[in-house]
Amino acid sequence: MKPVITQLTPETTVNDAIARWPALLTVLSAYGIDSCCGGALPIGEAARKHQVDLDELIQSLHVRAAEQPGPA
Repeated sequence: MKPVITQLTPETTVNDAIARWPALLTVLSAYGIDSCCGGALPIGEAARKHQVDLDELIQSLHVRAAEQPGPA
């Protein structure tokens, strides 16, 4: 059984982040990152691949995750 993710880090995969906080899909989509082709990538790698500022992306994800804590 996979551990429950309690923090978003550059090492968190896109799919794991979305599974924990489904509302993050809208933020990731706004940056051009999807869960289909890039879902297995860590957020940091997806940001590099899509030429997205990692710090900005992580900050946006943290703000949205705080609004929707997700399942415990």
